[in-house]
Amino acid sequence: MKFDQIDQPNSSPFLVDFHAQKKELSTFFHYLPNKTSYENRAISLKSHQVNRIQLANVVREYMMQFPQNDEVDIHLSELEKDALVVIGGQQAGLLTGPLYSVHKALSIILLAKQQRQALGIPVVPVFWIAGEDHDLDEINSTFTLNQGRLQKHTYNDRPNRKQMASETAVEAEKLQSFIRDVFKQFTETIYTKELLRKCLDMTQQVSSYSHFFAVMMHDFFSNEGLLLIDAAYQPLRKYESPYFVKMIEQAQEIASLVVDQESRFQQAGYGQPILASEDSSNLFIVENGERFLLKYINGVFLNETAGLRFSRQQLIDIAINQPERLSNNVVTRPLMQEMVFPVLAFIGGPGELAYWATFKTMFEHFDMELPVMVPRLSISIVDKKSKQYLDELDLPVESVFNGELQSHKQKFIDDIKDDDAEAMIREIQQSLEEQYQRLDNHLSNAGPTLNIITKKNLELHNKQFLYLSRKIEDTNLLRHEVKIRKFNQIEGTLFPEYTLQERWFSPLLFLNEIGPTFIDDLLSQPFEFNGNHTILTV
Repeated sequence: MKFDQIDQPNSSPFLVDFHAQKKELSTFFHYLPNKTSYENRAISLKSHQVNRIQLANVVREYMMQFPQNDEVDIHLSELEKDALVVIGGQQAGLLTGPLYSVHKALSIILLAKQQRQALGIPVVPVFWIAGEDHDLDEINSTFTLNQGRLQKHTYNDRPNRKQMASETAVEAEKLQSFIRDVFKQFTETIYTKELLRKCLDMTQQVSSYSHFFAVMMHDFFSNEGLLLIDAAYQPLRKYESPYFVKMIEQAQEIASLVVDQESRFQQAGYGQPILASEDSSNLFIVENGERFLLKYINGVFLNETAGLRFSRQQLIDIAINQPERLSNNVVTRPLMQEMVFPVLAFIGGPGELAYWATFKTMFEHFDMELPVMVPRLSISIVDKKSKQYLDELDLPVESVFNGELQSHKQKFIDDIKDDDAEAMIREIQQSLEEQYQRLDNHLSNAGPTLNIITKKNLELHNKQFLYLSRKIEDTNLLRHEVKIRKFNQIEGTLFPEYTLQERWFSPLLFLNEIGPTFIDDLLSQPFEFNGNHTILTV
């Protein structure tokens, strides 16, 4: 792969300031990513109490369902002793969800390696699977490219209930149908048959959305010793029981602190990423298999729609005796992560970093600090066909992201328009309108009925002129279809819907083209956590 970097497309003012490490951001973070921050954070964690033996056993037990790997075993042993972790997480999307799930895991692994070497201490990579998430519409689909346009593929078998991804069963036969539908849009390569077989075989092993996600991620990254843990894993919930108690006891303080901090974030010009509210408990409860967000009003935890009401003591009893019924929301999940793991650094996407900026005072309330915050790597992969078309159009890859390619495409379309035909149509149309106006004036004394008829008659003619104009345009575009298809292919692959490809496509798209070395090829690149966008050309 050819390695290049450009400025981050579509970057927000907050991310620009974050990468510039503006001193004003100390209002929102304890550590920005630099050498001193990692060193100071490592020292600070020496006083961070974690039950390492219990934690390592929970992760080890979870990972026993996957093929064993020496690197995983080494990292589990290190976690049990004194290792720090680099951590990040993602929803359990089908086929790993969008590419940024892989980019996030890649970021976690590479940063852990870098800091292990820089600090001279064990640092292990951990991926937190958000199996507690119940918004299945966000994870049951993937996209492919069809004639330069996004095509959505959905695994339709979903319950009409707020059921957690880890508790939502998937059926092998229906999964296989979904996978075959996705593969139909792939270009046939020497890798296609084996990749399809491997994916179909995986469907025989998995039981839920999050299980399928974990099996695929383990297959990708087990050789790097990536530790996986599902947030909804019941032994983890038992380990978290005392931390849930703390969150229940401090629910009002948590809500108030986040609301105030988000207000400061908004005043700094960065918006309201969470829309936090004073009456949120920031906790979910599972009732009859469904997950409901609880409010905290006048000392009562409730969800009025579901008819649920709990006193503080009732919810504490659930946390102690049935912790698997509780789960975190966007506010308390980072807090739980910090309580559970010795986190050196957190890898997050742009939205996640903005969320975390509202948590500093909440962490301080629990005598903790935010870890070193690090944006995940941002990557676009230029496939062979897109590279070929860029060369033929004599355009650099940067043109895709700065609008130049789109301008070239529009100029080409404008240049091939039949201006003479358009002028003739306008001339005929104008003449006809003038004649109809004369007729309308002549009929004005004959009553309104004839005027209405002539107006409708003119409207019919104008629709026909529009139809004729579009047909002429379509014919011209068809004559130049090959070149227009090249523009569409490039844009659809690299910048679909004016957003990065990593937000749309599964890594299977590139495994199919590049082959089984794709993940290793990514891991071998000279990435830096510098805020730039990386372009990898096949």
